[in-house]
Amino acid sequence: MKTRILAVLLALMMVAAGTAMAGTLTDIVKRGELRVAVQSGAAPYAFVDKDGKPAGSMVDFAQDMADRMGVKLKILDFDWDGLIPALLSGKADILAADMTPTLKRHLKITFCDPWYYVQPCVFTTTGASFQKPEDANNPDVTVGVLLGSTGETIAKKYLPKAKIKTYKGGGRMIVQALLAGHVDAGVNDDLAVLTVLPDFPPNSVRVLPERLGQGKDPLAFAVRHESVNLWQWINLYFKFARSDGSYDKNVKYWMESTDWKKDH
Repeated sequence: MKTRILAVLLALMMVAAGTAMAGTLTDIVKRGELRVAVQSGAAPYAFVDKDGKPAGSMVDFAQDMADRMGVKLKILDFDWDGLIPALLSGKADILAADMTPTLKRHLKITFCDPWYYVQPCVFTTTGASFQKPEDANNPDVTVGVLLGSTGETIAKKYLPKAKIKTYKGGGRMIVQALLAGHVDAGVNDDLAVLTVLPDFPPNSVRVLPERLGQGKDPLAFAVRHESVNLWQWINLYFKFARSDGSYDKNVKYWMESTDWKKDH
């Protein structure tokens, strides 16, 4: 009798688990809307263009996902430290930001397969004496980073002697702080830095040739732990996008050129 009861309970638990795993993807289709959390101050990943519309590489990928699902796209804008809470609270179905998967973050959310790779770098004013990243590892040096970012983690690891100052918002905030004299150097991924530099006075900022850390850091979309079917769908989506050319088209336009600046 006990064995039969346990078998029934196990079956019910498996059904419940299967329902939970399929829930997010099913809800999106029923709702007719895909809700995606972004940080809009992070060109070329996600930003608000000159017409006041969401734009960027990850926004375009999200729109393509919604189109292939046959639903509408809703972009939700949050500060960096609000992205994971927005996903966990159910406000968003997907987190789409220039976020690197880490073991600590994975305790809260599930990352999809990486879709792009970047390298952390140190940047400073043109007149600064820094020639290599180790030169910034000094108690007299203040390094600007984005709050909660991988750049913050890497700066603390590889520049432990420097004073670390955190900022909220996109990479532009660190460059502004640097030129205002609030920090002596900054740490962010190289693409994010190189993208915003044309918006500042020419030759005012330089990126140190040697990158910080070891190897490249992956970027990935993320979902809630229970959204297993949505996680599988996103990974499958990128396989299709790579095979049909839409992935290359997105990356070449947004990540490997500045043509988008003329259009947005």
